[in-house]
Amino acid sequence: MTQGKYVIIIPDGAADEPLEQFGGRTPLDAAETPNMDLICKLGRQGLVRTIPAGFEPGSDVAQMSLLGYPPERYYGGRAPLEAAARNIPLGPHDWVFRCNLVTLADGTMADHSAGHISTAEATSLIADLAHLFEDQPGLEFHTGVSYRHLLVFRDSDFDCQTSPPHDHIGQSAEKILPRGKGSDLLRELMFRSMKFLESHDINKVRRDLGENTVSSIWLWGQGRKMMLARFQDQFGLSGVAITAVDLVRGLAKLIGFDLIEVEGATGFFETNYAGKAAAALEALETYDLVFVHIEAPDEASHQGNAEMKLKAIERIDSQVVGPILEGLRERDTWRIMVLPDHATHIRTCGHSDDPVPFAMAGTGIKSITEQRYGEANARKSGFRIDRGHELMEYFLKSTSR
Repeated sequence: MTQGKYVIIIPDGAADEPLEQFGGRTPLDAAETPNMDLICKLGRQGLVRTIPAGFEPGSDVAQMSLLGYPPERYYGGRAPLEAAARNIPLGPHDWVFRCNLVTLADGTMADHSAGHISTAEATSLIADLAHLFEDQPGLEFHTGVSYRHLLVFRDSDFDCQTSPPHDHIGQSAEKILPRGKGSDLLRELMFRSMKFLESHDINKVRRDLGENTVSSIWLWGQGRKMMLARFQDQFGLSGVAITAVDLVRGLAKLIGFDLIEVEGATGFFETNYAGKAAAALEALETYDLVFVHIEAPDEASHQGNAEMKLKAIERIDSQVVGPILEGLRERDTWRIMVLPDHATHIRTCGHSDDPVPFAMAGTGIKSITEQRYGEANARKSGFRIDRGHELMEYFLKSTSR
C-alpha cells in the first residue's frame, strides 16, 4: 500500500467467554456494534494471539505485541513502562514496582482498586506512606491516578515473582504474595502498610460511608529501565497515541510516539469517548498512524460487571469507531483495525491469554466474509496469527489477493 493513514483502536479487555446472561453470547457478540461489523464486511476479521507462551496475560505484554515488538525480545516489566510515562529517571541498578492501593477481606484479594479510590484521597495516603517508610533508604513513592502508583528502589537487586492483584480477585492474598530474592523486603513493606492504614483517617471516613477501605499497598509488575527501538525506524511511519493509562503512555513514549491528552479521558467507564475520536481525526492531519486506547471494557470486567462491559463496547463502537471510520473513508488511502489487546473474563474478573478477534479494513484489503464482529466469527474465518507482533506488519503492508 502506498503511504496512507492508519488507525488502530484498542477496546481494552473486550474479548470474553460466552455468558449465560447474554444467552450464551460473549459481550462482543451481544453488543450492538454496527461500525465494527461494517469493518468486518468491508474487510476481514481473524484471531491473533497477543500473549506469547510463558508470559502473564497483561496489557503490557499484549500491547507490546500489537505495536509490533516481540515481548520475548523486549519485555522487562509493567512498572518501567509507567515510569517512562511519568518521566521518572531510572539508573542501571534501580528497580520500579507498581504500587496498587487494594482492599483485602477475610484473607482474600477483594478489590484491586480500593473502590476506585479518588486521586485526592490516594495522594494523601501515598504521602503518609512515604513518611512512614522514611527509615528505608533509597525508597521513592510516586503518586499516580486513583489506585495506580509506583514505588522505586534505588540501587537495589531483585529476582522475585509477583502477582497482579486484578487477576486474583476473590483468591487468597497469602498465596499471591511476592516470592524470591528481595521478597522479604516487599512483604515487610506491605505488612507495615496494613497496620498503618487500618486506623488511617481516610479509611475511617470510607468505612463510615460503606466504601471499600485501603487495606494495603500491593507491589507487582517490577522491572528496570527499558529500551525499545523507535517505531518509525521499524516501520517507516510517524505515530501518536491517545490514552488515559500510564502503561500505554509509557510504551508509546519508548517507541517514539507522541501523546495527545484528551480532556475528560479517565481510563474508566465514564470517559470522554467522543473526545478521543475527535482527537484521532485531528491527529491524522499530522501523523501517519494513530493508536487509540480505551480502558473501559477491562475495568468493567475486573468488577465482574457484564452490563457495564457491554455498554462500554457499544459506546466505543458508536462514539469512537463510527466517527473515525467515517472520517477515514473520505480519504484516498487508509486502513483501520479494531481489536482488544487481551481477553478479560467476567467470570474470573481477570485477564486471559485467549486469542482475541481483530477486524481490519481499508485500501487494499478485500472483503472475505460478511459476518458480524466477534470471537465466534473470527474463529470461523480461519485467519489466525499466532505471533502477535506479526499483526502490525500484516496490517500495514499486506495486500489482498
